[in-house]
Amino acid sequence: MAVRAAAAAQVFVGDLGVPEPTAPDAHHLARVLRLRAGEVVVAADGAGSWRLCRYADGGRLDADGDICTEARAEPAITVGFAPVKGDRPEWVVQKLTEVGADRIVVLATERSVVRWEGERARRALSRLERTAKEASAQCRRVWLPELSGPLPLAEALALAPFSLAHLGGDAPTLERPAVAVGPEGGWSPAELALGAPLVGLGPSVLRAETAALAAGVVLASLRAETVLSTKEAAARLGLTLRSLYRFIDEGELDAYRFGRVIRLREDDVDAYIESCRITPGTLEHLYPARKADDDQ
Repeated sequence: MAVRAAAAAQVFVGDLGVPEPTAPDAHHLARVLRLRAGEVVVAADGAGSWRLCRYADGGRLDADGDICTEARAEPAITVGFAPVKGDRPEWVVQKLTEVGADRIVVLATERSVVRWEGERARRALSRLERTAKEASAQCRRVWLPELSGPLPLAEALALAPFSLAHLGGDAPTLERPAVAVGPEGGWSPAELALGAPLVGLGPSVLRAETAALAAGVVLASLRAETVLSTKEAAARLGLTLRSLYRFIDEGELDAYRFGRVIRLREDDVDAYIESCRITPGTLEHLYPARKADDDQ
């Protein structure tokens, strides 16, 4: 990431083998940024691959490094939001892209004031996709977020395991890394009756666009904590994978499940290792009940 951040600009191209910027990107590099020949530009394909290039006269990009590939962060973060008036939807998509949301779903809720249908919906989604692409280039993302919608809440719940943002709900967790934010009028009784869990985003009533950004920031912060694969966790613990799975199933170790993928927080693994340490010269490991009584 440090290499990409140091570049003068980033653009998305269709073929990294022959990185050719689009006409709007070429204009931006030449007329807005006023790049000089030899300056470094990152070319990315939007699906995790990128390479360094050198800007050349005439707007050409000359490859100046191997193609690199970056895995998508896990678990994928999804935020759904109901659009509000003005340019706020573009602001929401821009900021969610910057903080690392992987999927952004536009919702058509029962209390939505702004309703995108037919051709208007197609134009609006195209505008949001352009905003996400520009924001991704600005913050040097190499994975473009996926945008979809507008979808009624019931259809969105079939697409991702959404929790609903609602004052007084439980804290968001990565067990359900998808949060849907309703319109300024809130969720309707029928939408709440769909049975999705409720999550809170703080003690205050937030504007719809603020709540969408807050949801993305909270989930991204949770994901930023160091996580380990089961293979990495087993190696750190000195266990076989079979023993690790048994520890997880028996509740000895906390783990997060994303479909068939299991991840463990590094802090949880280290805390478990520390709890298993034996003080030299003691027999406390033979009498755990007595140790618990002494601690009390």
